[in-house]
Amino acid sequence: MRIAIAGAGGRMGRMLIEAVLQSQDLALAVALDRPGSPHIGQDAGAFLGQQTGVAVTDDLQALRQADCLIDFTRPEGTLAHLQVCAEHGVKAVIGTTGFDDAGRAAIRAAAERTAVVFAPNMSVGVNATLKLLELAARLLQEGYDVEVFEAHHRNKVDAPSGTALKMGETIAGAWGKPLDDVATWARHGHTGARPAGTIGFSVLRGGDIVGDHTVSFCGIGERIEITHRSSSRATYAEGSLRAARYLAGKQSGLYDMQDVLA
Repeated sequence: MRIAIAGAGGRMGRMLIEAVLQSQDLALAVALDRPGSPHIGQDAGAFLGQQTGVAVTDDLQALRQADCLIDFTRPEGTLAHLQVCAEHGVKAVIGTTGFDDAGRAAIRAAAERTAVVFAPNMSVGVNATLKLLELAARLLQEGYDVEVFEAHHRNKVDAPSGTALKMGETIAGAWGKPLDDVATWARHGHTGARPAGTIGFSVLRGGDIVGDHTVSFCGIGERIEITHRSSSRATYAEGSLRAARYLAGKQSGLYDMQDVLA
């Protein structure tokens, strides 16, 4: 399976390139980076001291040489890449976060023309955590206050993280409610007592934190916490390759990591 990697000069892009090069059944076909990147023209494996024969490019039409794109970049870049993928039947694994409603609608439209796995977190462990949260939310709906805390490196540009939002959506869904109806995004000043049945969100940005997420179910006399901590982006890379393999037999449709792991 021929794989294209977007953001080839970034930390996640390099992790993905390394994972593809180490795999037995996948081949690196395309390495994309933004126009003006200092990595354009370099061999995609140069950072590993390897020669892959694949030069980093900003030409989106190069995607036609791939069977599947893996993209962890920015919403505007991902949507541009996805448009080319849809035009040429290239499958896509999207781990980018921060999409607005229009962006999510564009992904759904593209999935009518090609197969897409779209998930805020490709980690197998995170997706197992989502299952645990769904169960906990059903058992602890009455008498417990819910808080979602997440921490990431200083360069992350969206908040709360896509994973934190997915955790909130999972809990709200178990309650039979849309997240926007129960979410508390910020607290400042005289807020009054906490309303029952709400989900609070807290965010930390700093240093080189890969990703920490904790959901607290706070009751009277006890607190239950479910935590996932990432110490390496390798977990995201391996989950992404698993998603790409899942798409091998798909022609179109929108899937998430729960589908991949089912």
